[in-house]
Amino acid sequence: MTASDTDTVQAAGGAVWRRAAGDDLQVLVVHRPRYDDWSLPKGKLENGETHAEAALREVAEETGLRCALGPELPSTFYRDRHHRPKTVRYWAMTPIAGRFVASAEVDELRWLPVDVAAAVLTYERDRAVLAALAEAV
Repeated sequence: MTASDTDTVQAAGGAVWRRAAGDDLQVLVVHRPRYDDWSLPKGKLENGETHAEAALREVAEETGLRCALGPELPSTFYRDRHHRPKTVRYWAMTPIAGRFVASAEVDELRWLPVDVAAAVLTYERDRAVLAALAEAV
């Protein structure tokens, strides 16, 4: 086993939220065609990048939205598709500007009430982040 086999993959992302009519909390979820899953926007850190910088960059890349960083939410821990340990740190975020354009990485975006988003999300670990978001905002 090499050192790279035991290194934890570091990633970051965002639970992007807004208030809809009636002050209802909505959260953004993305569909990734490569995995045919629904998740929160996230991705791996680039060299020299902090987790917060990566979270903002990944959300912008996947959603087209530039966001303001809010409070940090619970992290998730799991094994990626290559069976490497992976940590994803999340932040609550609110959109400032931008618009979604479908890409090969993310082909659909939805704004959903938290309970609906929780039902749509593919991974249980993302639901825990949503629950923390609902408590934080």
